[in-house]
Amino acid sequence: MRIRILGQYVHAPLAGLASIEALAFAGAMVVAMALSSVPLGAMPPIEALWPRALVFAAAMATCLFAFGLYSSRQRALAFGIAVRVVAAILTGGAVTAVVFYLFPSLSLGRAAMGLAVALAALALLFTRSILARLIEDDVFKRRVLVYGCGERAASIASLRRRSDRRGFAVAGYACPEDEPCAVPAQQIFRAAKVLELCAQLGVDEVVVAMDDRRRSFPIRELLECRLSGIDVTDLPTFLERETGRVRIDVLNPAWMIFGEGFRRDPVRLFTSRLLDVVSSLLILILGLPAMLLAALAIKLEDGWRAPLLYRQLRVGCGGSTFEVLKFRSMHIDSEADGQARWAREDDPRITRVGALIRKLRIDELPQVFNVLRGEMSLVGPRPERPEFVAELSERIPYYVERHTVKPGITGWAQLCYRYGSSEQDALEKLQYDLYYIKNHTLLLDLAILMQTVEVVLLGKGAR
Repeated sequence: MRIRILGQYVHAPLAGLASIEALAFAGAMVVAMALSSVPLGAMPPIEALWPRALVFAAAMATCLFAFGLYSSRQRALAFGIAVRVVAAILTGGAVTAVVFYLFPSLSLGRAAMGLAVALAALALLFTRSILARLIEDDVFKRRVLVYGCGERAASIASLRRRSDRRGFAVAGYACPEDEPCAVPAQQIFRAAKVLELCAQLGVDEVVVAMDDRRRSFPIRELLECRLSGIDVTDLPTFLERETGRVRIDVLNPAWMIFGEGFRRDPVRLFTSRLLDVVSSLLILILGLPAMLLAALAIKLEDGWRAPLLYRQLRVGCGGSTFEVLKFRSMHIDSEADGQARWAREDDPRITRVGALIRKLRIDELPQVFNVLRGEMSLVGPRPERPEFVAELSERIPYYVERHTVKPGITGWAQLCYRYGSSEQDALEKLQYDLYYIKNHTLLLDLAILMQTVEVVLLGKGAR
């Protein structure tokens, strides 16, 4: 099941796993300090223990999160998980060492630091081997009764990705009168009393997914369920919570108007801008060597007179246009006919240097200047070209709503969906963009930025 923390839905078993591992990391630091003290095994004073244990646990847990090891959408195989674990442990140890160096009062011997990292790795192996198996257990899932058996109810039955079904198990479908069936027949129940059916099946939540609510809507029965402690949820809210996207095929404007989210209060706008400015300056400082090397490589490949930056018109907040800045990764005459084209795999327009800097996402770094100028944000929907926006707005409902916030260098859609190069891809990514626009908070922005580390380091989705 999923729980709501600071406005964000979190997979409860993964939150529990993160909490247990954070305690294990803190314990690893305590044990390492005790084993490296003189006399052997003597416990250092408490004022020396807790700051170091807290910093070490926070650094390790943050790095595991950044490498996608607490993500319900992690689909890597065993080798990929092992690579992420090793990288996260080493990075966490390095981050801890840097913090201890910057604050001499926390300084720790190399032996103790190395022992703490080793013990943390063993603790991680132990907890993952035992507790991670429980995440897929139905014991931790909410049992759901779907009220409806038509096309809308089928949108739940059709969820195929394991990550979309981790939080719940369908106990059955209660079929209203005269509604055509589009769900598995063996899971259909025809009961007069919804509350009785919930008690019989051990249901935690009823999801209302009728095709037509105007006919025989069970207000009294659903009210009985609600007053008996059973949650009652409408279909768009349920799918948003479980899949991390706003499903356009079941969406209606009233849900957007009267539902939670889609807020743009002054505090949120201020924190967003503060995060943009501070993070952009930090990225600019840390990324300067990579930017200089990329600039040199582009000039060496195409000549000193060739343009270094690529300026392209994109659509921003409110439908206004601006010039996005990127390191040029395509040949100068890649669109000599003036026809806008989607980027595709093995695109012949991309140069050799361009292929490398795209893979490493270095071509995106000049966009920090767009962020500092206020044209973009660090986190938000991907900015698209006016030609594509005009075309997609005609064909995809709610597409213009993605321009109610600033476009971003990274975003929820970029994390959850592959690089888009078609109208269908644009539709899929829009559903994730709408989820971000509805739920965007400082916490969600920070989570997206941390998970972008995995995307950049492992080259996921680059094209």
